[in-house]
Amino acid sequence: MKIVLVNTSDRKGGAAVACMRLAQALRKAGAEVNVLVLHKETALPFVTEILPSRWGAIRKKWAFLLERLDIFRNNGLSKKGLFSVSTASFGFDISQHPLIQEADIVHFHWINQGFVSLKGIDGIIDSGKPLIWTMHDLWPVMGICHYAHGCERFRAACGECPQLIRPASGDLSARIMARKKRFMPDGRIQFVSCSHWLGEVAKGSSLAPGNRFIAIPNPIDISFFQPGDKSAARKALGLPLDKKLILFGAVIASDKRKGLDYLLQASRVLASKGLDADLVMCGQIKEKGDLDFGLPLHELGYVSDPQKLRLMYQAADVFVTPSLEENLPNMIMEAMACATPCVGFDVGGIPEMITHLQTGYVAKYLSVDDLADGIVHVLERSADPAYRAEVRSFVEENYAEPKVAARYLDIYKENIAWKNV
Repeated sequence: MKIVLVNTSDRKGGAAVACMRLAQALRKAGAEVNVLVLHKETALPFVTEILPSRWGAIRKKWAFLLERLDIFRNNGLSKKGLFSVSTASFGFDISQHPLIQEADIVHFHWINQGFVSLKGIDGIIDSGKPLIWTMHDLWPVMGICHYAHGCERFRAACGECPQLIRPASGDLSARIMARKKRFMPDGRIQFVSCSHWLGEVAKGSSLAPGNRFIAIPNPIDISFFQPGDKSAARKALGLPLDKKLILFGAVIASDKRKGLDYLLQASRVLASKGLDADLVMCGQIKEKGDLDFGLPLHELGYVSDPQKLRLMYQAADVFVTPSLEENLPNMIMEAMACATPCVGFDVGGIPEMITHLQTGYVAKYLSVDDLADGIVHVLERSADPAYRAEVRSFVEENYAEPKVAARYLDIYKENIAWKNV
């Protein structure tokens, strides 16, 4: 069985991390796997970049820019939503690529920002090859949005999109949704949601009828992400040895969806109560200005090196993810694999990962006070070896590479058999 995974990048972003981890897990299980990407940043031999030439780089840049320009033009020349929505009106038809032609299974992950066009998706479906699509957000079953933001229009036909400056019944979201409907009927796609929550939301889409859905989590290498010496990790990162450390991180830490504002408010609450702890933050903060972090702050910047990531989790007493919308965050999984308990809001797939009061704390959605209480609760227990062992055990039982790879291999076989009926 020849499998090709398709993702925009092989390194940057949560979907890229999840895709590459699955590729490694499947290869360890003996599967023949290749990865096709728009932008290649690793030197891995099984990763192939589409159009790696200089001319290819120009074409890829133009595909990205033309899509953004199209959104800008269709949104009243407003920048609102310019980088929070996608149309796939421009991009590539990868159906004729040699890796796709040779594959028995085509497995999409995150394919936006100028990679696979709507025409390209249609081409894969028309080829008759089984298409598996792991949803890292809701874009595959919505018009142009990646998350619903409370909107229910995708259950009918989109339109009146709150992400647009001039929402209307026949706006850009409705037109893209209509194009998707033309090639998504008749159960021709096997959707995989990383969390049960995302799958249940996706099933409510007007694109869902006929297609198949299953929830399979992302895998993690538990032999790499594992507990380590806390003091040694802190020394390596230049962090204080005598303080409780509260860790927060995201690629773009200041992304509103990641909830930094709520963490800062909770930190100020904790500081007012005299909590002796420091904040540790990884990721980029845009327009930091005069932000009041409440507690002393240690910035690690953008961290992509896996070794440094592991040290970061090993050094922390608690990892906090105050995200307002989330699927199945890799960082929670990584922290828990290192036996670091987590705190997050009761939203998305987070409650599926954190067992409240058992392996962390699930705070009431958008409650700053409960988020602060959760941090205190975990810090009071974080030194207990039995508590940390239970945190680690949850990852071993649910997200270990062999278990996740086996589930995907079963899905591949089922879809090949289904296509041959």
